[in-house]
Amino acid sequence: MTAPPPDFRGERLRGGLRIAGEVLITLGLVVLLFVFYAVYVTDWTSARSQAAASDRLRAQWERPAPPTAGPAAEGEGFAELYIPALGPDFRYTVLEGTDSATLAAGPGHYVGTALPGEQGNLAIAGHRIGKGAPFGDLDRLTACDALVVETASDWYVYRVLPMRDQVSGWNPAADPRCAGVAPIGGPYQGLVGQEIVRPEQGEVIYPVPWRQRDEVPPEQRTRLITLTTCHPRWSAQQRLIVHGVLVKQYPKDPVHRDLRPAELEES
Repeated sequence: MTAPPPDFRGERLRGGLRIAGEVLITLGLVVLLFVFYAVYVTDWTSARSQAAASDRLRAQWERPAPPTAGPAAEGEGFAELYIPALGPDFRYTVLEGTDSATLAAGPGHYVGTALPGEQGNLAIAGHRIGKGAPFGDLDRLTACDALVVETASDWYVYRVLPMRDQVSGWNPAADPRCAGVAPIGGPYQGLVGQEIVRPEQGEVIYPVPWRQRDEVPPEQRTRLITLTTCHPRWSAQQRLIVHGVLVKQYPKDPVHRDLRPAELEES
């Protein structure tokens, strides 16, 4: 009687599972290496670039005749951004431009938008993951949080506008930080402190957000700041937007140049 042929199905199944397991382990290692590179390696290189940009900017400011206000060369720093609510050490040199090389070194100023303190909209972009992730925690900001911008000659204090669910019952007297912060009417009707938009909705950085550039005369524009970053984390499907309004300006003391606004001590 002839013996039945050996059944190799179990062995083939085990072999297939082993190969699949090895592939999954390899893919997992690749993903881990990518995450390590995207978060840590790019953070290290960006930190060096940011420190160099900050050193160059401070050296300019310390000259006997510091540069006058005006657009910087693309890729060069022109201001410092502080967000006390994100920690006492949150300070980044803002660079001119939003190309990939510039944003790898720190927050970038959208070319053509307002400069600090100007009427219009000072618009700044920053990464949320990797490359220093200056805007990694932008979603934590709440109404009236300070957004402080330092230039060679002045300190400008902007504050986050009320959130959408706060507009109808807004009471600035409830928080002393909210002096000068309120829902803005007229052409700014509906503008709130935080919104999520599609990547192509560049209207958020217009001089008057969501209005055509020539729809509101320059003299009727208020002074805004807009911060933009990707949303959600690890995705570029949307943009997280934070809007603030200028509430104070402190000219720097030419003698005591190390004096700092009290707003920087907020938490």
